[in-house]
Amino acid sequence: MLDLPALISAVLKIDPTAPAMEFEGRWESWGGLATRMGEIDRLIGSLGLDAETRVGIMLRNRLPHLAALYTLIATERCMVTLNPMYPEAVLVQEISRLELPLIIGGAADLARDGIVEAAREVGTALVALPEPWRGEAEIILAPNDRTRLARAAPGVMIEMLTSGTTGLPKRVSLTRQAFEHSFATTLKAEGALDAPPTLRPGIQISAAPLTHIGGVWGSLTAICLGRKLVLIEKFEVAVWLDAIVRHQPRSAALTAAALRMVLDANVSREALSSLAAITAGAAPTDPAIVDAFRERYGIPVLTNYGATEFAGPVARWSLADFEVLWAEKRGSVGRLHHNVEARIVDDTSDAVLPPGKEGVLELRSPQLIDPRGWLRTSDRARIDGDGFLWVTGRADGVIIRGGFKVSPEEVVQALEAHPSIREAVVVGVPDARLGRVPAAAIMLARGASPPSDAELSEFLRFSLAPYQIPVRFALMDDVPRTASMKPVLPEIVRLLSGDTSSPH
Repeated sequence: MLDLPALISAVLKIDPTAPAMEFEGRWESWGGLATRMGEIDRLIGSLGLDAETRVGIMLRNRLPHLAALYTLIATERCMVTLNPMYPEAVLVQEISRLELPLIIGGAADLARDGIVEAAREVGTALVALPEPWRGEAEIILAPNDRTRLARAAPGVMIEMLTSGTTGLPKRVSLTRQAFEHSFATTLKAEGALDAPPTLRPGIQISAAPLTHIGGVWGSLTAICLGRKLVLIEKFEVAVWLDAIVRHQPRSAALTAAALRMVLDANVSREALSSLAAITAGAAPTDPAIVDAFRERYGIPVLTNYGATEFAGPVARWSLADFEVLWAEKRGSVGRLHHNVEARIVDDTSDAVLPPGKEGVLELRSPQLIDPRGWLRTSDRARIDGDGFLWVTGRADGVIIRGGFKVSPEEVVQALEAHPSIREAVVVGVPDARLGRVPAAAIMLARGASPPSDAELSEFLRFSLAPYQIPVRFALMDDVPRTASMKPVLPEIVRLLSGDTSSPH
């Protein structure tokens, strides 16, 4: 069985002077990373928080935040993610509801309106992370005498916030056992599962948000393989390309939206000449984008399919499969992993369908939360006789905007809190860069004056993250409906589709 804490500890000790992580153009050594982790561990320990204690963390793609993430996993504490992109009001509600013994975050995030007050009210301690290249982490709010919150989560590695697949955002508890089963597949593919820990050649460049499973996965891959990591705070073509040109990696990871941005920027073939492959996940990747990337740059794009609920990928393309089978299996997200069972069921009768038929995807695997039961996803899919998986759409209405999941129900709830709005319907409409983006059909309350787009956007900023805010608001007397008065979503998508360019 894979032992992640032991593996991380062993890698950190191999050569403390060797470069490990680059951030903002500067390198931190493996020894320096170990020192950062030790300081954070000592602070947490001084609060009496041992293994399996639930610890909240507001993660940004910054070196101190990455060190904190590694610390929680290496010390077997339960990492509870909070998304700093959310408005203050949402974060305050989360802090009050979660009742965590400790929250770690950047000093600026913890200083936002209401955060300290909410933490003090429930007795949550706060640890502020330093700037990347100066200072140390420090306790800025100690637990008070009423603190009763040192609760453990036995066996749970991460409680990760996800938009979910059936409605409002929820937390998924990923057990250590499930995550390590899943992660072992990656190490096996790299030839590292049964090999002694070592510092490997090559470099990994990552702009995947650490608040998402893809960012956690990528950062853990780097440290467990002893591979140098370049951490980018936010994906921008110029910043990413600079790292590619300077470091000449053999592979890179991009979302579908980032692939489009690289193509749109008309990056030269020479600039990407070091790359033998690009992996793509987080959102469905149009096979036309895969073809365009291969035609322009000669680089295979190896898609995968995974989710927070799966503790990582459950299917992926290998380079060997792609070179031989892409023309035959075009559009597939890859071959199912060896330890993953999958079946397609009819969404009305629940009957198991034969290979090649489309229906709702169900999975069973040791890497799932319940390793013995079938997990019904919210994806429509088909599987062929060779174990290749095609994801053909969502069985629910979740919108994937450039890798970020947007729950229409949450946006509707926020819109309908506006005094002028009687009813709202939110759908995903096509977008050339981001795949799909939210758009809203709005019906006014009787006698209400229509709010402007700018007014609605500003109103929503108090309850939604920026990526959740619709790019279009369309005032309607009513929306197309079925005989039972349910909105006809495909027709609403058609009505709201078109030019979605927007400052949001």
